Amino acid sequence: MTKIILYGACGRMGKAMETLVSASDSYEIVARIDKMANEPGVLRNPDDFGGEADVIVDFSHHLATKDLLNYAVHRGLPTVIATTGHTEEEEAMIANAAKNVPIFHSANMSLGVALLIELAVKTASVMPDADIEIVETHHNRKLDAPSGTALMIANAIKNVREKALIKLGRSGKAVREKDEIGIHAVRRGNVVGIHEVLVSTDCQTITLKHEAHSRALFAEGALSAVSFLRNQKPGLYDMNSIIDQKEG
Repeated sequence: MTKIILYGACGRMGKAMETLVSASDSYEIVARIDKMANEPGVLRNPDDFGGEADVIVDFSHHLATKDLLNYAVHRGLPTVIATTGHTEEEEAMIANAAKNVPIFHSANMSLGVALLIELAVKTASVMPDADIEIVETHHNRKLDAPSGTALMIANAIKNVREKALIKLGRSGKAVREKDEIGIHAVRRGNVVGIHEVLVSTDCQTITLKHEAHSRALFAEGALSAVSFLRNQKPGLYDMNSIIDQKEG
């Protein structure tokens, strides 16, 4: 039985994670942490829990990064970070903590999204002169725009297009520049998450699309990361690490 400390237990994803774990015989949530806790049995401070645990899963907020990592390193616990919107300073904290404990960090915990990114990179490489636009759609309560996943896609494509420039949104009268990767954010209703990559020449368009139907998808991905992480050495891992393991 893998013992999990759940960070961000009171949020939507925390609830989805708890529902999934409760139906499993392989995992157990031994501590629920949330700085905004207003529920019985939920701790505000991770230092209040010193019991046995195997891994931390973080579905809280990027502002909690420093306290989360200090606790993880102090306890020597592998950590799955599934939050988005990290600053450069927080990203540096994550990279530094990964020198001491295994850390799985992804802006999107979906294996399907990881495959989407892989296909987008291959398409951009095979069609070097094509225009690339990314459209992401989420519910109207999402705080960050563009989504962390859209940025993941764009940055991955930049690895095969060194001159590419990411352009957030589009307005005015300027002509689209050849090397732009456009990202457009749509916020409406209760959409869990849709990401589309449009790769177009003057003669054809390839559309790559991933749609999340339930937040349980990301909870499932987090559990896959938990299983992967338990046998790893200190280092920084992501969804590609799981894909590479499966292909190997």
